[in-house]
Amino acid sequence: MIPDAPGTAGPAAAAAIGPYLSRTHIAYLSMEIALEPRMHTYAGGLGVLAGDTARASADLELPMVFVTLISRQGYLRQSFDAEGNQLEAADPWTPEAFVHPLRAKVAVLIDCREVWVRPWLYRLRGRLGHELPVLLLDTDLPENDPEDRAITSLLYGGDATYRLKQEIVLGIAGLRVLHALGFEIATYHLNEGHAALLGLELLRRYPLPPDTVGAGELGFDAGAVRRSCVFTTHTPVDAGHDLFPYALYGRLLPGYLDSDQVRLLAGAPGLNMTRLALNLAGFVNGVAVRHAEVTTRMFPGYDVHAVTNGVYLPDWVHPAVAALYHRCSGCWVHDPETLARLDQLPDAEVWQAHERARADLIGFVAGHTGVALDAQLPILGFARRMTAYKRPTLLFADLARLRAIHAKWPFQVVVAGKAHPRDEPGKALVRQLHGLARELAPQIRLVFLPDYDLAAARVLVAGCDLWLNTPLPPQEASGTSGMKAAANGVLNLSVLDGWWVEGCIDGVTGWSLGEEHDDTAASGRLYDCLEQVVLPMFHRNRAGWTGMMKQSVAKLASYFNAHRMMRRYAAEAYLQRRGSATRGAGRSGSGTTGWAG
Repeated sequence: MIPDAPGTAGPAAAAAIGPYLSRTHIAYLSMEIALEPRMHTYAGGLGVLAGDTARASADLELPMVFVTLISRQGYLRQSFDAEGNQLEAADPWTPEAFVHPLRAKVAVLIDCREVWVRPWLYRLRGRLGHELPVLLLDTDLPENDPEDRAITSLLYGGDATYRLKQEIVLGIAGLRVLHALGFEIATYHLNEGHAALLGLELLRRYPLPPDTVGAGELGFDAGAVRRSCVFTTHTPVDAGHDLFPYALYGRLLPGYLDSDQVRLLAGAPGLNMTRLALNLAGFVNGVAVRHAEVTTRMFPGYDVHAVTNGVYLPDWVHPAVAALYHRCSGCWVHDPETLARLDQLPDAEVWQAHERARADLIGFVAGHTGVALDAQLPILGFARRMTAYKRPTLLFADLARLRAIHAKWPFQVVVAGKAHPRDEPGKALVRQLHGLARELAPQIRLVFLPDYDLAAARVLVAGCDLWLNTPLPPQEASGTSGMKAAANGVLNLSVLDGWWVEGCIDGVTGWSLGEEHDDTAASGRLYDCLEQVVLPMFHRNRAGWTGMMKQSVAKLASYFNAHRMMRRYAAEAYLQRRGSATRGAGRSGSGTTGWAG
């Protein structure tokens, strides 16, 4: 077995982390985790889902520790110039206000330099008082070269070299930090391929006798690693799977694990982090039934399960709506299945609660954009990462027809979302939407909310009337924003992809736009649905609309929630690892199995 790199954990670190050690046997690693709005440790859906995962796990008292990067400069702060061009700036936050630095350090050799990594501790408290530790990895230490101090600075920043360095810190240093702190981990959950190098770090602990290894064969016991690893993949888009040149791998990790050996696990064309994780995980899942099917086609030969995502309802349901739920089901926060009975709620109370959520959204939009929405008109919401396959401009494909629909059935639109700084087509879409807002005014109000974050998302998903989702199928992995809207009784109008394949009962929980790939056909179907079904119901049949709102809550929120998701992970992924992890790999390798220690 190959020993760990240098690592230290002082008495203060042991004291701070000690209460968690004996009851923590599952480590969840994610490049981003949304913990609080003012902690800028997330970029979008992946991080928000990881945060919901952590909060549900705390409520369920699962034996988990979460590991991520500290991302001191955040992802990006978004603003716009007069033409609607996206302007980007760092989005720093103050770790000392939220997290506690641990006096523990580990080192990893990157580009022939010893890079030291220190964890910070965030104590996540569940609603019943149970605490889970979240470790945020930091390289901004005086011992490090200035270039290396910046590795954990900007989330998803820089070039391929910077990104691979970040993934080395998350996967390799993350495992070493857990070991140095004394955690005895039986199961490692890799949330997306960013953490896949953890598998290589584990693999180095299981060398096979040289005389048993043939030419072109792996010289390590990958089966031992698979018994310890769970992998969740989140994207059916090729660009979402990190691929690094082996030359870069060899330069940044000299002498770590021979490139020829890594090729056997990560593929010949390049270091494919998704394929590496697929080959080193004993349980692999997509985040929706459709997504698991798509992943199997992208990576044939792997057994890909489906654990459909869910959202942490207490954080996403508007306070006025939550108060209504409390009157009807005192335990819905901890037992979301009881929401299935809420289709019996009085219509008037449902609409009254929704009007309070709408009022908050209208006030939020006015405060952040200066635009006054009309309280009498339906609000169409569209918010997600601004990139081409999401098709954010599909609603505006035929402005003449859109104006004609608006003349019969008036409506207004609120959009939000950030384009990645290197996604030029995405930034062009942001600029185009601003141009459309000017072109459609004053007849149709189209508002672009700047700097979309957790706080804005909570207001928007609860306060709009219709949640619009128009991705190019089958490129939507899940789409949790629609689940958050549904939990508030907001109706979904969506392409049949991701979670909506499972959630849509057309005309009951919302409406389907089918699976059109052609933009012209897709926009035509969208216009037909708005003109003939959706908007007439809102304007003329409020009882029918409210009835669908109740069905949305009863049939969707009762199932598409993070508590159900984590119970499934516990039963199907984590418990399956119980007793199967191979002993003898060191405390963080697999020393303790089971949940009670």
